[in-house]
Amino acid sequence: MRRVHITSLLVLSASAVFAEKVPADKLLRMAQLHSPELEQALRDTFADPKDDKLAKGTAYAGEHGQFLFAVASEKQPFLQVNQTKPEPATRAGSLWIFQGPLKQGTSYRYSWLVDGKVIGGANDVASFTEESYPQPGVPQGKLSEAINIESKLYPGLKARMWYYTPAQWDGRTPLPVQFWGDGQFYTASRNDAYHLLDTFDNLFAEKRIPLMANIFVEPGTAPQRNIRSIEYDTVDDKFARYVLDEVLPEVEKHVPLRKDGYSRAMVGESSGGICAFNAAFLKPDQFSRVLSWIGSFAALQTSDQQPTGGAAYPILVRRTDKKNIRVWLQDGAEDQENPRAGSWPLANIHLANSLKLKGYDYHFSFGVGTHSQRQGSAELPDSLVWLWRDYDPAKTSQEFTQEAGEKDKPMWRVVQLNRE
Repeated sequence: MRRVHITSLLVLSASAVFAEKVPADKLLRMAQLHSPELEQALRDTFADPKDDKLAKGTAYAGEHGQFLFAVASEKQPFLQVNQTKPEPATRAGSLWIFQGPLKQGTSYRYSWLVDGKVIGGANDVASFTEESYPQPGVPQGKLSEAINIESKLYPGLKARMWYYTPAQWDGRTPLPVQFWGDGQFYTASRNDAYHLLDTFDNLFAEKRIPLMANIFVEPGTAPQRNIRSIEYDTVDDKFARYVLDEVLPEVEKHVPLRKDGYSRAMVGESSGGICAFNAAFLKPDQFSRVLSWIGSFAALQTSDQQPTGGAAYPILVRRTDKKNIRVWLQDGAEDQENPRAGSWPLANIHLANSLKLKGYDYHFSFGVGTHSQRQGSAELPDSLVWLWRDYDPAKTSQEFTQEAGEKDKPMWRVVQLNRE
């Protein structure tokens, strides 16, 4: 379990949305100066009559690794982050606050303790790295307008797609490509909770990942109904063929793309996570890199051929020859349990151990979170750098082998933490 050092610094995030908030930089200055106006500023920001987060003990915010936690309590509260030692809060008028940094690049769970009893708190508190924020002098890439597509593989399916190209691209050189399921989430606003586009820009500028095209496709409707689960959770290669035969050709009308699987990655969250794994596991010659957030390796879409659906993957990986793919898995200890489909955290742990046993080039990032993309988003810079490390544009293939450091590590195990 990570240990988190907490000292006295503050900033308020723009990530939590409240009416009539006090700007983050002003709150920071007020806290640093111990301003007597801080209490009112916190109330203006958090004490919505319909959702008083100060009373509930759920008021928090942070950015650039600095955080503020605030609560209304008659007695002395103590803040506990993950499993670290509870730390005493300090007064801000009639409120209590705790100020301090959280290690960047992951997410956290916190709670308040008053007289030994737990009150309030929250999970999925994301601490983003500096690569996730706009940086001075870093040019921004270009996001295309939405492109409407219709599918023949999925009769009647209609969807929208977008593509993002680096500012440094010369407009001629064929680009590696990274495909994102649930693409509408990542293109709605540049200032969203994912920080995707700024992360791309910074990593391109730092030359930590190759210049590449990122393609975002939303789940389709066919007809008048969302078929996301059918597209994403079914254990077959149909969605991979949809990407290869119907999505990529549309983008190639505008952007030249690499044709080799070595230069293609698939990314997704939840059902999109198993979708990304599906594509690479079933077509490793076409997709060699996988980033799965809170992947749904569960029995959501079953068939006579695959009666347990995606829940079969941990065993399939063990029983089949190793595929030449590189895989980053992420999940949280508080991910969901479905009474019929399975356990998300246990399935991801099981799959991670299967990949390890078979010698895959894999990384498993297991945190404290729920069925949320916050941890995945916070560690996005690290995961992309890991996924594309040692990429050589002169090559069209590479043998992916398990890192030496991973071979020496033990298997993943469950430690009981949520019961007495």
